[in-house]
Amino acid sequence: MSVGVNRRRRQIQRAGRLMVLSRPRLEGSLSVTGYAPPPQASQLAEGVGKAALIVQITADETNRTGYVPRKGDILRDGPKDYTLTDAMPVYERAVLSGWTLIASGGS
Repeated sequence: MSVGVNRRRRQIQRAGRLMVLSRPRLEGSLSVTGYAPPPQASQLAEGVGKAALIVQITADETNRTGYVPRKGDILRDGPKDYTLTDAMPVYERAVLSGWTLIASGGS
């Protein structure tokens, strides 16, 4: 693994929290450690309720189980459920190292 992948993994594990990814009809679920950076000033100006939730996860859990995050999946963060609007893979060279999940909702 490269230095960048290891640094990203350590940051997510250190600052992240337990979240659950699942399909809309609860066909399958996966516990992941996700890191959601604090909202930016522009997001706060618009109102946190409108801001998208951006979560970074490592590919450790997804690679192990074969779960591929996709639009429409549910992300449970504590008592709140979010709907993924996008799931972008993060590559380090040719190796999948993680995912950036963009979600909305929070109900």
